[in-house]
Amino acid sequence: MESHPQRLSVKEKMGYGLGDAASNFYWQMFMNFLLFFYTDVFGISAAAAGTMFLVVRIWDTANDPIMGMIADRTESKWGKFRPWLIWGALPIGIIGVLTFTTPGFGMTGKLVYAYVTYTLMIMAYTVVNIPYSALMGVMTPDSMERTSLSSYRFVLAMAATFVVQGATLPLVRALGGENQAAGFQRTLMVYSVAAVALFYLTFRLTKERVKPPQAQKTSLKNDLRDLSHNGPWLVMFLIGIFALTYNCIRSGAVIYYFKYYVGRESLTSAFMMAGTAAVIVGVMLTNFFASRFGKRNLYIALMGITTVLTTLFYFVPRENIVAVFALHIAISFFLAPTAPLIWAMYADTADYSEWKWKRRATGLVFSAASFAQKMGYTIGGALAGWLLAYFGFKANVVQTEATQNGIRLLISVIPAVGSALAAATACFYTLDEPFMKRIEADLAKRRAS
Repeated sequence: MESHPQRLSVKEKMGYGLGDAASNFYWQMFMNFLLFFYTDVFGISAAAAGTMFLVVRIWDTANDPIMGMIADRTESKWGKFRPWLIWGALPIGIIGVLTFTTPGFGMTGKLVYAYVTYTLMIMAYTVVNIPYSALMGVMTPDSMERTSLSSYRFVLAMAATFVVQGATLPLVRALGGENQAAGFQRTLMVYSVAAVALFYLTFRLTKERVKPPQAQKTSLKNDLRDLSHNGPWLVMFLIGIFALTYNCIRSGAVIYYFKYYVGRESLTSAFMMAGTAAVIVGVMLTNFFASRFGKRNLYIALMGITTVLTTLFYFVPRENIVAVFALHIAISFFLAPTAPLIWAMYADTADYSEWKWKRRATGLVFSAASFAQKMGYTIGGALAGWLLAYFGFKANVVQTEATQNGIRLLISVIPAVGSALAAATACFYTLDEPFMKRIEADLAKRRAS
């Protein structure tokens, strides 16, 4: 495998991006519909769902570093990370369908079933997604080229998001009729078939080029020591927690906002799709703005703007649907580039670790990054369920004024705290563009010798 800087073809960048499109058929179902599925279709309480999210996702976060270390130590003719896309694609597809299946059990049986299937689902997701994320760090050693690759990744991810947000509720109705439980199950069947095919294409169209230093010996102790002393990565770890807490709470509140506050559930899909369209445009501009302002400075500015706009969302009257949509589109546009920026910055921290300690553990760096993301997802999911219960939410009934106000807070002020913390934390990230150019040059000399 080659280890010198290389510009990737559009075909390979597209191929890599298809993997995140596949992942988003599941991730977006988790973010936008899983809590609603459990409370309004499956039939468990919001508090029980929130507790389950906390318990299961804490277990899940422990799996990420383990999977990263396994991937780092994988040796195959296809590389370290690509084969996991094939090995894990079918299991995640099957378990995804089971997760959105409603069994005819009593309440205790349903809760046990939910715990088991959701635990298996997030473990299967980890098996595929950790190696997939790490793959970006070994496709090219060029920092700005990875930013471009990350942009392709998130454009295609948002395309899948667009499909999930726009098609899920119509598919549930079309495939299940009045039976929402059957509709959700069959919808996941459709998404799983698509995801398996896309994971295969990513495997076929990508290549691993960056290898660890030849003299590097496998050492879990040294890998963990390097990671714990990697200051830029520690900053990114916190950013990941705060950013995903923002995303999880706000995304999970959307369907409740329209069903119980606005009173027009039919607008949910259009609202999500409008935001995703803005995200696609924003992501496409990431490389343009990052090359001019730098990844760190751009991230801070965008998260600051997102915080202000998200807070303002609380004050938009429910009757003013145009303003509701317009502000959401603006939030989505400014938030959009932050996702590819985060993953490009994680890849930079892997280079920094190799430059600093002459050791490379790409899988561990990205799995620990995913650990942070899932911690935010865990906190956000648990808080969403608990806060719904705290605000007095009861499924499928008219909500009190206090509950409706709580739902408004869940889509605005509460998640804005997470985006504000992410912006503030990014101020401590030190790997700016001049520093990364120096690191790239030094690593190129080492690899050449």
